[in-house]
Amino acid sequence: MKKDVAIIVLLLLITLFKLFDIIADLQLEIPAWHIAQESILVLLTIVGSIYLGYDLIRSSRQVKALGFKLANADKQINNMSSKMRAARQEYSQTIAIQFDTWGFTKSEQQVALLLLKGLSFKEIAEVRLTKEKTVRQQASTIYSKAEVDGRHTFSAWFMEDFIQD
Repeated sequence: MKKDVAIIVLLLLITLFKLFDIIADLQLEIPAWHIAQESILVLLTIVGSIYLGYDLIRSSRQVKALGFKLANADKQINNMSSKMRAARQEYSQTIAIQFDTWGFTKSEQQVALLLLKGLSFKEIAEVRLTKEKTVRQQASTIYSKAEVDGRHTFSAWFMEDFIQD
């Protein structure tokens, strides 16, 4: 934007100096074709300055409008993020309460959370620094306490209320 303003000022200065030159040429009785040529250049410079000025004002308005839209979008994202954080925290608390209701041990709760996140038995064993067989046994106990028949049913138990018919 500063560059556009500088160009407009420069064009206006050129126009001003050309006008002084035309006035001087008229006093010196310079040929009419030369004065006409310089007058056309002055006219073109004025038209260019007006066009650039109009374009600069239009662009400035567009930038302001986009800035306003961006600020509103940022507010919406921040509001949405805080809602998502609150929902995530509430959901985590609900899961923890349900784990307690089912009587999961601390290690079963950890395995159950990792199962809900979609990790494989092997990945859970690596994360928890245990054997895969141990994780399978814990998962079996989890399914039994939750009265479900497997991983998919276990995960679906927590998602069921979010899915509308």
